[in-house]
Amino acid sequence: MNRTSANGAALDFFPANPVTVEVWRGSAVESVHRGAWCLVGPDGAVQAAAGEIEAPIFARSTIKSLQALPLLESGAAERLQMGSEEVALAISSHSAESIHTERVAAWLGRLDLDERALLCGKQPPSDPATRAEVAADQRAGGPGPSTLHNNCSGKHAGFLTLARALEVEPAEYLSRFGAVQTPIAQAVAEMCDAGPAEELEFAVDGCSAPTYRLSVRQLALGFARVANPAGLSSERAAACRTMQAAVAEHPELIAGNYKRLCTDLARVTGGRLFPKIGAEGVYCIGVRDSGLGLACKVDDGQARGLHALVLGLLSKFELISAQELERLRAWAPGPLSNWAGLEVGQIEVPLDEVHP
Repeated sequence: MNRTSANGAALDFFPANPVTVEVWRGSAVESVHRGAWCLVGPDGAVQAAAGEIEAPIFARSTIKSLQALPLLESGAAERLQMGSEEVALAISSHSAESIHTERVAAWLGRLDLDERALLCGKQPPSDPATRAEVAADQRAGGPGPSTLHNNCSGKHAGFLTLARALEVEPAEYLSRFGAVQTPIAQAVAEMCDAGPAEELEFAVDGCSAPTYRLSVRQLALGFARVANPAGLSSERAAACRTMQAAVAEHPELIAGNYKRLCTDLARVTGGRLFPKIGAEGVYCIGVRDSGLGLACKVDDGQARGLHALVLGLLSKFELISAQELERLRAWAPGPLSNWAGLEVGQIEVPLDEVHP
């Protein structure tokens, strides 16, 4: 649906996407979450979909693996001694546990930098125990949250590593058309078949880096290729396999140990699923050794609908086993209970009708 603002400028809103998640109370639907999702096959063809899969959305943090490609395929990561832990952090949206912040700090130290070089901004930790510790320290006169606690500090450390390799001033690493972000945009465009990189529509993300507007189908294609890179150049395929191995080896580093779906999906499946969440209800998954890529967007941006939709889709298309689904039961659609423990409703993912 298109509208115009008071000054006549066109406003590009979401189309009327279908209901993807229903929240029932008793025998009636109380709330719904609308959205779009797309499953692509090894050749990039759409296997199944719902909603406006060609409508552009901001990819947000889902594309961190694509943004890390120039860092890896250029050899910069190897020359500057990045290991698998740093690779996992470069593509993470972490909870700012000590396992994350201490590693990012040490990584910056090897670049002769510190947290002041990170331009992502200070953010309270999303891990509740760490957030409480930081808050208590701040009340006692401590510094409070830092840029290391930002969920994107690993991504920014990766950007700074590429900047070092390219001999770019650290303060310039976020410039959209600078030497660091230009090859990153090129990689995003190529992996998603999104046309010329210089024409990618972009805006500023929550961490101050460029974020790109891509369709749900394009995101699914990008993740299919990351998880199944056989058709890519040897350098890019090697970079994708390095990221796959890092996610499989360090699932706790890509998100966190407390209520993080990305970590749980990677851990439960042994890295067969290559998952990534993005702000405002975006989620992407590459399925290794299958050629499949899955992407979805919940229009209201809410986690309740997003998590239910992701698990519903994985179950519908048998991308996880019954045993794996049982271990992920806390994330899956199903019964709703109140504070007294009474079952009062359920969350359902209506996927009976899908179209190619």
